[in-house]
Amino acid sequence: MLEVSHLRKKYGEKVVVDDLNFSIEEPGVYALLGTNGAGKTTSLRMILGMLAKDGGEILWNGKPFEASVMNVGYLAEERGLYPKYSLLDQLIYFASLKKVPKKTAMERIKYWAERLQVEEYIFPPKAAKGKKVKANKADQLSKGNQQKVQLMAALLSEPEFLILDEPLSGLDPVNTDLFKSIIREEIGKNKYLIMSSHQMPTIEEFCSDITILNRGKAVLQGNLNQIKKSYGRVNLFVKSDSDVAPFVQEFGLRVAEKTPDGYHLKVTSEEQARSFLTRMIQADVPLVKFELREPSLHEIFVEKVGEGNEEN
Repeated sequence: MLEVSHLRKKYGEKVVVDDLNFSIEEPGVYALLGTNGAGKTTSLRMILGMLAKDGGEILWNGKPFEASVMNVGYLAEERGLYPKYSLLDQLIYFASLKKVPKKTAMERIKYWAERLQVEEYIFPPKAAKGKKVKANKADQLSKGNQQKVQLMAALLSEPEFLILDEPLSGLDPVNTDLFKSIIREEIGKNKYLIMSSHQMPTIEEFCSDITILNRGKAVLQGNLNQIKKSYGRVNLFVKSDSDVAPFVQEFGLRVAEKTPDGYHLKVTSEEQARSFLTRMIQADVPLVKFELREPSLHEIFVEKVGEGNEEN
């Protein structure tokens, strides 16, 4: 169990993390969300001991959380491979920091190199006779492949706790699916994970509990499904082969957005939506789609932190 209590960080007079509290009581993925500069990465670095905290407590199973002692894997938002050293040497070095024997490290590097499709960079093919093979270095890789190597480094010790800061940023759709499959496997191994991401559909896919930060303060916390349920099903999408505008006006529905695909509406209740549907059916309106749903995490996020962040 991870417990974060009254976590605080200041830079001069500016408070960047202000009395942050949350806990992870069972294996799974916890999401830490916020706009740029909201304090997410600073909070993660304090948890890891990379930054000194100005107040608060971080406990793992009731004892101080010490990343240098625990088996923790960390994928940083700002990629940090050594640009001029061979990739294989770096991975062996990172594994040694977690006390992974070299033989075991090599076995795991080979496995992950194949899984992440970077074998040719980690283990370059043998050169023709009489020619030397130059080991690949980090600065010779694309950003996406560097990200793969850093994920390897985070997983080499088979950590019990994983922190993933923007793990899918900059990845193409194929590699995004590859990373997602690996994250699902880690969840299946009963790992504890904290994920920070701006990609709200990804958070909805993996995370059961969330904290949304705004200027260092938690503005919303809890179970994502319960949060959505508390808003109710007030988002209505209607697509029709005929114009539904007269019916929208008749019921006084608020138009959130009108697109070539249809109407995105706001209703006051499910009863109002049913009455609206009944009225259109009685009028023989050809409906293609009628969907009543809870708000998405994207919509909740914008509501909580969207206003007043221009200067941020």
